[in-house]
Amino acid sequence: MTSTTGLAVAGHICLDLTPTLPGPARVEPGQLVDIGALRMSLGGSAANTGRALADLGRQVDVVAGVGDDPLGAVVAAEVEAYPGLHGRIQVIPGSTTSYSVVVEPPGTDRTFWHHTGANALFDGAALDPAGLDLLHVGYPPLLPAMAAADGAALVDLFTRARAAGATTSLDLAVVDRDSAVGRIDWTAVLRACLPHTDVISPSVDDLTSALGLDAPTDDAAAAALAADLAGRLLAWGAAVVVLSDGGRGLLVRTAGRERLAAGGRVLAPMADTWADADFRILPVPVADPRTTNGAGDACTAGLLAGLVAGGTPRQAVTLAAATAAVVISGRRPTPDVVLAGNPELAGLFATRP
Repeated sequence: MTSTTGLAVAGHICLDLTPTLPGPARVEPGQLVDIGALRMSLGGSAANTGRALADLGRQVDVVAGVGDDPLGAVVAAEVEAYPGLHGRIQVIPGSTTSYSVVVEPPGTDRTFWHHTGANALFDGAALDPAGLDLLHVGYPPLLPAMAAADGAALVDLFTRARAAGATTSLDLAVVDRDSAVGRIDWTAVLRACLPHTDVISPSVDDLTSALGLDAPTDDAAAAALAADLAGRLLAWGAAVVVLSDGGRGLLVRTAGRERLAAGGRVLAPMADTWADADFRILPVPVADPRTTNGAGDACTAGLLAGLVAGGTPRQAVTLAAATAAVVISGRRPTPDVVLAGNPELAGLFATRP
Protein backbone atom coordinates (compact mmCIF):
# COMPACT_ATOMS: atom_id res chain seq x y z
CA MET A 1 0.00 0.00 0.00
CA THR A 2 1.47 3.36 -1.08
CA SER A 3 1.34 6.07 1.57
CA THR A 4 -0.89 9.06 0.91
CA THR A 5 0.39 11.03 3.91
CA GLY A 6 4.15 10.91 3.25
CA LEU A 7 4.79 10.26 6.95
CA ALA A 8 4.66 6.91 8.76
CA VAL A 9 5.37 5.75 12.28
CA ALA A 10 5.94 2.03 12.67
CA GLY A 11 6.73 -0.42 15.41
CA HIS A 12 5.50 -1.09 18.89
CA ILE A 13 1.79 -0.62 19.62
CA CYS A 14 -0.33 -1.71 22.55
CA LEU A 15 -3.40 -0.85 24.55
CA ASP A 16 -2.57 1.07 27.73
CA LEU A 17 -4.79 0.23 30.69
CA THR A 18 -4.26 2.83 33.42
CA PRO A 19 -6.08 2.52 36.74
CA THR A 20 -6.48 5.77 38.65
CA LEU A 21 -4.51 5.39 41.87
CA PRO A 22 -5.43 7.71 44.76
CA GLY A 23 -2.17 7.00 46.58
CA PRO A 24 0.94 4.80 46.53
CA ALA A 25 0.65 1.55 44.59
CA ARG A 26 -0.03 -1.38 46.90
CA VAL A 27 0.35 -5.06 46.11
CA GLU A 28 -0.87 -6.94 49.17
CA PRO A 29 -1.76 -10.62 48.71
CA GLY A 30 -5.35 -11.41 49.68
CA GLN A 31 -6.38 -7.74 50.01
CA LEU A 32 -8.98 -5.74 48.08
CA VAL A 33 -7.60 -2.26 47.31
CA ASP A 34 -10.11 0.40 46.22
CA ILE A 35 -8.90 2.45 43.22
CA GLY A 36 -10.41 4.84 40.68
CA ALA A 37 -11.69 4.53 37.14
CA LEU A 38 -9.76 2.76 34.38
CA ARG A 39 -8.46 4.81 31.48
CA MET A 40 -7.93 2.93 28.21
CA SER A 41 -5.86 4.41 25.39
CA LEU A 42 -3.48 3.52 22.63
CA GLY A 43 0.11 3.12 23.78
CA GLY A 44 3.49 2.20 22.41
CA SER A 45 5.78 4.20 20.19
CA ALA A 46 3.73 3.93 16.99
CA ALA A 47 0.57 5.18 18.69
CA ASN A 48 2.16 7.78 20.97
CA THR A 49 4.43 9.31 18.34
CA GLY A 50 1.72 9.17 15.68
CA ARG A 51 -0.89 10.74 17.94
CA ALA A 52 1.42 13.62 18.92
CA LEU A 53 2.32 14.23 15.27
CA ALA A 54 -1.39 14.29 14.42
CA ASP A 55 -2.05 16.72 17.26
CA LEU A 56 0.70 18.94 15.84
CA GLY A 57 -1.22 19.03 12.56
CA ARG A 58 0.28 16.19 10.53
CA GLN A 59 -1.43 13.33 8.70
CA VAL A 60 0.31 10.11 9.73
CA ASP A 61 0.23 6.42 8.77
CA VAL A 62 0.44 4.08 11.77
CA VAL A 63 2.06 0.76 10.85
CA ALA A 64 2.03 -1.98 13.49
CA GLY A 65 0.98 -5.55 14.29
CA VAL A 66 -1.90 -6.79 16.45
CA GLY A 67 -3.34 -10.19 17.29
CA ASP A 68 -6.45 -11.78 15.86
CA ASP A 69 -8.36 -11.15 19.08
CA PRO A 70 -10.90 -8.59 20.41
CA LEU A 71 -8.15 -6.29 21.71
CA GLY A 72 -6.66 -6.14 18.21
CA ALA A 73 -9.95 -4.87 16.84
CA VAL A 74 -10.04 -2.23 19.59
CA VAL A 75 -6.52 -1.05 18.70
CA ALA A 76 -7.34 -0.81 14.97
CA ALA A 77 -10.57 1.07 15.68
CA GLU A 78 -8.83 3.48 18.06
CA VAL A 79 -6.21 4.29 15.43
CA GLU A 80 -8.81 5.03 12.77
CA ALA A 81 -10.92 7.10 15.17
CA TYR A 82 -8.10 9.50 16.03
CA PRO A 83 -8.08 12.60 13.78
CA GLY A 84 -5.03 12.62 11.54
CA LEU A 85 -4.11 8.95 11.99
CA HIS A 86 -4.42 6.42 9.17
CA GLY A 87 -4.16 2.78 10.17
CA ARG A 88 -1.97 0.31 8.31
CA ILE A 89 -2.47 -2.33 10.99
CA GLN A 90 -1.30 -5.88 10.29
CA VAL A 91 -3.27 -8.70 11.94
CA ILE A 92 -0.79 -11.47 12.79
CA PRO A 93 -2.69 -14.79 12.91
CA GLY A 94 -2.33 -16.84 16.07
CA SER A 95 -0.88 -13.96 18.09
CA THR A 96 -2.35 -11.87 20.89
CA THR A 97 -2.54 -8.10 21.04
CA SER A 98 -0.06 -6.28 23.23
CA TYR A 99 -1.22 -4.39 26.28
CA SER A 100 0.30 -2.56 29.24
CA VAL A 101 -1.03 -2.01 32.72
CA VAL A 102 0.33 1.44 33.59
CA VAL A 103 0.94 1.82 37.32
CA GLU A 104 1.29 5.54 37.95
CA PRO A 105 0.84 6.68 41.57
CA PRO A 106 0.45 10.45 42.08
CA GLY A 107 3.73 12.36 41.95
CA THR A 108 5.96 9.46 40.87
CA ASP A 109 7.17 7.99 37.60
CA ARG A 110 5.21 5.18 36.06
CA THR A 111 5.77 1.42 35.98
CA PHE A 112 4.55 -0.80 33.14
CA TRP A 113 3.30 -4.36 33.43
CA HIS A 114 3.61 -5.25 29.78
CA HIS A 115 2.56 -8.08 27.46
CA THR A 116 4.56 -7.98 24.22
CA GLY A 117 2.07 -10.03 22.20
CA ALA A 118 2.03 -9.49 18.43
CA ASN A 119 4.89 -7.01 18.71
CA ALA A 120 7.20 -10.00 19.14
CA LEU A 121 6.44 -11.02 15.54
CA PHE A 122 6.28 -7.60 13.85
CA ASP A 123 9.33 -7.16 11.61
CA GLY A 124 8.27 -4.50 9.10
CA ALA A 125 8.62 -6.86 6.13
CA ALA A 126 5.11 -6.04 4.91
CA LEU A 127 5.67 -2.27 5.06
CA ASP A 128 5.78 -0.68 1.61
CA PRO A 129 7.80 2.56 1.82
CA ALA A 130 6.52 3.87 -1.52
CA GLY A 131 5.30 7.45 -1.18
CA LEU A 132 6.97 8.06 2.18
CA ASP A 133 9.03 11.15 2.83
CA LEU A 134 9.82 10.06 6.40
CA LEU A 135 9.62 6.72 8.19
CA HIS A 136 9.98 6.50 11.96
CA VAL A 137 10.41 3.19 13.80
CA GLY A 138 10.03 2.98 17.55
CA TYR A 139 11.14 0.58 20.25
CA PRO A 140 13.17 -2.22 18.61
CA PRO A 141 13.93 -3.58 22.13
CA LEU A 142 10.20 -4.38 22.33
CA LEU A 143 10.13 -5.82 18.79
CA PRO A 144 12.20 -9.02 19.08
CA ALA A 145 11.76 -10.08 15.44
CA MET A 146 13.08 -6.72 14.27
CA ALA A 147 16.08 -6.84 16.61
CA ALA A 148 17.09 -10.45 15.93
CA ALA A 149 20.19 -11.34 13.89
CA ASP A 150 21.89 -7.99 14.60
CA GLY A 151 18.77 -6.09 13.56
CA ALA A 152 18.57 -7.67 10.10
CA ALA A 153 14.85 -6.90 9.67
CA LEU A 154 15.35 -3.28 10.73
CA VAL A 155 18.30 -2.90 8.39
CA ASP A 156 16.22 -4.34 5.54
CA LEU A 157 13.32 -1.99 6.27
CA PHE A 158 15.50 1.10 6.44
CA THR A 159 17.46 0.05 3.36
CA ARG A 160 14.21 -0.22 1.41
CA ALA A 161 12.95 3.09 2.80
CA ARG A 162 16.18 4.89 1.92
CA ALA A 163 16.07 3.38 -1.59
CA ALA A 164 12.57 4.87 -1.93
CA GLY A 165 13.96 8.28 -0.96
CA ALA A 166 12.58 8.46 2.58
CA THR A 167 14.32 9.94 5.59
CA THR A 168 14.59 7.32 8.34
CA SER A 169 14.16 7.86 12.07
CA LEU A 170 14.66 5.55 15.06
CA ASP A 171 13.80 5.65 18.74
CA LEU A 172 14.76 3.05 21.33
CA ALA A 173 13.42 1.85 24.68
CA VAL A 174 15.00 0.70 27.92
CA VAL A 175 16.37 -2.84 27.55
CA ASP A 176 15.61 -5.36 30.28
CA ARG A 177 19.04 -6.95 30.73
CA ASP A 178 17.47 -10.04 32.34
CA SER A 179 15.24 -10.78 29.33
CA ALA A 180 15.96 -12.52 26.03
CA VAL A 181 16.16 -9.10 24.35
CA GLY A 182 18.76 -8.11 26.95
CA ARG A 183 21.03 -10.85 25.62
CA ILE A 184 21.04 -9.32 22.14
CA ASP A 185 24.28 -7.59 21.14
CA TRP A 186 22.87 -4.07 20.88
CA THR A 187 26.21 -2.62 19.86
CA ALA A 188 26.08 -4.89 16.82
CA VAL A 189 22.46 -3.92 16.12
CA LEU A 190 23.23 -0.21 16.24
CA ARG A 191 26.40 -0.55 14.19
CA ALA A 192 24.39 -2.41 11.54
CA CYS A 193 21.40 -0.08 11.35
CA LEU A 194 22.78 3.40 12.01
CA PRO A 195 24.41 3.81 8.58
CA HIS A 196 20.81 3.57 7.29
CA THR A 197 19.34 5.74 10.08
CA ASP A 198 19.11 9.48 9.49
CA VAL A 199 17.63 10.54 12.85
CA ILE A 200 17.91 8.78 16.21
CA SER A 201 16.24 10.13 19.37
CA PRO A 202 16.72 7.76 22.34
CA SER A 203 17.18 8.58 25.99
CA VAL A 204 20.47 8.12 27.78
CA ASP A 205 18.75 5.43 29.86
CA ASP A 206 17.80 3.56 26.67
CA LEU A 207 21.42 3.51 25.58
CA THR A 208 23.04 2.65 28.90
CA SER A 209 20.66 -0.29 29.33
CA ALA A 210 21.23 -1.49 25.77
CA LEU A 211 25.00 -1.16 25.90
CA GLY A 212 25.40 -2.46 29.46
CA LEU A 213 26.88 0.75 30.83
CA ASP A 214 26.76 1.86 34.45
CA ALA A 215 24.64 4.83 35.41
CA PRO A 216 26.73 7.96 36.11
CA THR A 217 27.24 9.00 39.73
CA ASP A 218 27.10 12.79 39.37
CA ASP A 219 26.06 15.57 36.99
CA ALA A 220 29.48 16.03 35.42
CA ALA A 221 29.81 12.30 34.73
CA ALA A 222 26.28 12.23 33.31
CA ALA A 223 26.98 15.09 30.92
CA ALA A 224 30.22 13.45 29.80
CA LEU A 225 28.45 10.12 29.26
CA ALA A 226 25.74 11.75 27.12
CA ALA A 227 28.40 13.44 24.98
CA ASP A 228 30.25 10.15 24.59
CA LEU A 229 27.07 8.30 23.59
CA ALA A 230 26.14 10.94 21.03
CA GLY A 231 29.62 10.67 19.56
CA ARG A 232 29.32 6.90 19.30
CA LEU A 233 25.99 7.11 17.45
CA LEU A 234 27.45 9.58 14.95
CA ALA A 235 30.55 7.43 14.49
CA TRP A 236 28.33 4.40 13.83
CA GLY A 237 26.58 6.25 11.01
CA ALA A 238 23.63 8.34 12.23
CA ALA A 239 23.13 11.81 10.77
CA VAL A 240 21.14 13.51 13.55
CA VAL A 241 21.36 12.49 17.22
CA VAL A 242 18.99 13.94 19.82
CA LEU A 243 19.48 12.42 23.28
CA SER A 244 16.99 12.88 26.12
CA ASP A 245 19.14 13.38 29.20
CA GLY A 246 16.68 13.81 32.06
CA GLY A 247 16.88 17.11 33.87
CA ARG A 248 19.82 18.11 31.72
CA GLY A 249 17.47 18.35 28.74
CA LEU A 250 18.20 17.41 25.15
CA LEU A 251 21.68 16.99 23.70
CA VAL A 252 21.90 17.57 19.95
CA ARG A 253 24.77 16.44 17.75
CA THR A 254 24.74 16.15 13.95
CA ALA A 255 27.09 14.84 11.31
CA GLY A 256 28.72 16.80 8.52
CA ARG A 257 27.06 18.07 5.38
CA GLU A 258 27.96 15.06 3.22
CA ARG A 259 26.19 12.60 5.53
CA LEU A 260 23.12 14.82 5.88
CA ALA A 261 22.91 15.26 2.11
CA ALA A 262 22.28 11.51 1.92
CA GLY A 263 19.45 11.82 4.45
CA GLY A 264 16.38 11.44 2.24
CA ARG A 265 13.72 13.84 1.05
CA VAL A 266 13.17 15.57 4.40
CA LEU A 267 16.74 15.98 5.67
CA ALA A 268 18.86 16.28 2.51
CA PRO A 269 17.54 19.71 1.42
CA MET A 270 18.54 21.08 4.85
CA ALA A 271 22.04 19.58 4.93
CA ASP A 272 23.76 22.98 5.14
CA THR A 273 21.50 24.19 7.96
CA TRP A 274 21.68 21.01 10.03
CA ALA A 275 25.34 20.06 9.57
CA ASP A 276 27.77 19.99 12.53
CA ALA A 277 25.29 21.08 15.21
CA ASP A 278 26.34 20.60 18.85
CA PHE A 279 24.20 22.10 21.62
CA ARG A 280 21.83 21.41 24.52
CA ILE A 281 18.31 22.63 25.25
CA LEU A 282 17.02 22.52 28.81
CA PRO A 283 13.67 20.88 29.51
CA VAL A 284 10.59 23.11 29.64
CA PRO A 285 9.39 23.50 33.25
CA VAL A 286 5.92 22.09 33.90
CA ALA A 287 4.16 23.69 36.86
CA ASP A 288 1.60 20.92 37.33
CA PRO A 289 2.89 17.63 35.88
CA ARG A 290 0.09 15.12 35.28
CA THR A 291 1.80 12.22 33.50
CA THR A 292 5.10 11.14 32.05
CA ASN A 293 3.43 8.50 29.86
CA GLY A 294 4.22 9.19 26.20
CA ALA A 295 6.46 12.18 26.94
CA GLY A 296 9.51 10.71 25.21
CA ASP A 297 7.47 9.83 22.14
CA ALA A 298 5.97 13.34 22.14
CA CYS A 299 9.50 14.73 22.19
CA THR A 300 10.37 12.66 19.13
CA ALA A 301 7.14 13.76 17.43
CA GLY A 302 7.99 17.41 17.98
CA LEU A 303 11.47 16.85 16.56
CA LEU A 304 10.09 15.12 13.46
CA ALA A 305 7.37 17.75 13.00
CA GLY A 306 10.04 20.43 13.11
CA LEU A 307 12.12 18.57 10.56
CA VAL A 308 9.18 18.04 8.19
CA ALA A 309 8.30 21.74 8.51
CA GLY A 310 11.82 22.71 7.43
CA GLY A 311 12.90 24.11 10.78
CA THR A 312 16.43 24.78 11.94
CA PRO A 313 17.99 22.42 14.48
CA ARG A 314 17.17 24.77 17.36
CA GLN A 315 13.60 25.29 16.16
CA ALA A 316 12.98 21.56 15.76
CA VAL A 317 14.51 20.66 19.13
CA THR A 318 12.69 23.51 20.86
CA LEU A 319 9.46 22.12 19.41
CA ALA A 320 10.48 18.68 20.68
CA ALA A 321 10.93 19.96 24.24
CA ALA A 322 7.73 22.01 24.10
CA THR A 323 5.68 19.09 22.82
CA ALA A 324 6.94 16.84 25.61
CA ALA A 325 6.12 19.50 28.21
CA VAL A 326 2.56 19.87 26.95
CA VAL A 327 2.01 16.12 27.19
CA ILE A 328 3.48 16.04 30.71
CA SER A 329 0.98 18.76 31.64
CA GLY A 330 -1.85 16.45 30.58
CA ARG A 331 -2.84 18.34 27.44
CA ARG A 332 -2.81 17.55 23.73
CA PRO A 333 0.08 19.26 21.90
CA THR A 334 -2.03 21.09 19.33
CA PRO A 335 -0.42 24.03 17.51
CA ASP A 336 -2.41 26.57 19.53
CA VAL A 337 -1.33 25.03 22.85
CA VAL A 338 2.32 24.73 21.82
CA LEU A 339 2.45 28.25 20.40
CA ALA A 340 0.90 29.74 23.54
CA GLY A 341 4.17 28.97 25.31
CA ASN A 342 6.47 29.21 22.30
CA PRO A 343 5.23 31.93 19.91
CA GLU A 344 8.66 32.01 18.24
CA LEU A 345 7.81 28.65 16.62
CA ALA A 346 4.91 30.06 14.62
CA GLY A 347 6.84 29.66 11.37
CA LEU A 348 6.79 25.88 11.77
CA PHE A 349 2.98 25.96 11.60
CA ALA A 350 2.62 28.60 8.90
CA THR A 351 1.38 26.05 6.35
CA ARG A 352 -0.58 23.34 8.10
CA PRO A 353 -1.60 20.29 6.05
